[in-house]
Amino acid sequence: MTDIKNYSLVTTAYWGFTLTDGALRMLVLLHFHDLGFSAVQIAFLFLLYEFFGVVTNLVGGWIGSHMGLKVTLFAGLTLQIIALIALGLLNPGWTSAFSVGYVMGLQALSGIAKDLTKMSSKSAIKVLVPENADGTLFKWVALLTGSKNALKGAGFFLGGLLLTTTGFRNALWLMAAGLTLVLLATLIALPREIGMAKKKTKFSTILSKSRDINLLSAARLFLFGSRDIWFVVGLPVFLSASLGWNHTQIGGFLALWVIGYGGVQALAPKLLKTVLGAAPPRGGTASNGAFALAGLTALIAIGVSSGFSPWLTVVTGLALFGLVFAVNSSVHSYLILAYTETDQAALNVGFYYMANATGRLIGTLLSGIVFQLTGLVGCLWISAGFVLIAGGLSLLLPRGQAATR
Repeated sequence: MTDIKNYSLVTTAYWGFTLTDGALRMLVLLHFHDLGFSAVQIAFLFLLYEFFGVVTNLVGGWIGSHMGLKVTLFAGLTLQIIALIALGLLNPGWTSAFSVGYVMGLQALSGIAKDLTKMSSKSAIKVLVPENADGTLFKWVALLTGSKNALKGAGFFLGGLLLTTTGFRNALWLMAAGLTLVLLATLIALPREIGMAKKKTKFSTILSKSRDINLLSAARLFLFGSRDIWFVVGLPVFLSASLGWNHTQIGGFLALWVIGYGGVQALAPKLLKTVLGAAPPRGGTASNGAFALAGLTALIAIGVSSGFSPWLTVVTGLALFGLVFAVNSSVHSYLILAYTETDQAALNVGFYYMANATGRLIGTLLSGIVFQLTGLVGCLWISAGFVLIAGGLSLLLPRGQAATR
């Protein structure tokens, strides 16, 4: 039977963190764009955030399997609170170089926090959902992932709104106070032993030995790299510089996109049921979704470069992109848990999200560089190439449910 109480606690903690994480990204992006930073400079603000996500996922899974997922979840929430408070101390009188270094360091701390929290929350599902219940597992994975992204979208809107109404510093400190309440509730109510492996593993085993987990992780790298190439820097700066949107409009649009994306993720089991019937998603499901996404991204790039209304093409095209991407992401999130034994959940999920973070790191860097050199169209073409590679890797995944050990 699914442990509803602890699932709800983990989900609530993840929700609280995700709301502040989305708001923080929008606050930093818009605040430094207002200060006159270029697309490449803004991208560099987020590089350490993504880089330390890679390191954290690799090591965090091993820590979680040894010390329990409550410890890693608690650590993630605590580090985010510290990062929010410290960012609020940013002084406008500091030199540009020192300010950038200061923000990059705190973004690194936030990146560690984000991936400790995500790894803990998603690994906990494998522990809390009963064995031999694949339909149930997909449903709960999709619900957590979808609701998380809906809250991240709300965070984008919240960040733009708070920047306009309360200013940069007050917004950060308000979020730190709210997240402290979430941390206290989690610390009191969640059992310490959740997610601990019965058999301890050596640190040298953190790199996955499973062929199919490796393939799925590589596909995840290119899938999320494809999204962040246009999403992280290119799209917000395009909306501001080319279309003249203000902070609230940009935050609102990105919020609606991510909320819709999250809603589709939560509904993915029902949407796929019309195609798959009672069968769970398999490798072919992931590859078909990736190839559809590659074609769609190419069409958006052609539409923008052909002189169609940029507002209509970008808004409509990226709404469709979000729909297909959301379903494909949910399939990936299910497959990593389906391929993983319960006792190794934290290790394998940590490895998988290390690949996810690597894709985001590459995508973030390319988003600033490619946008500055070729604009949003260039970002979209590189994105199409990345997702095409993700589809090719997914073709190598098993057509049955079980992974090759």
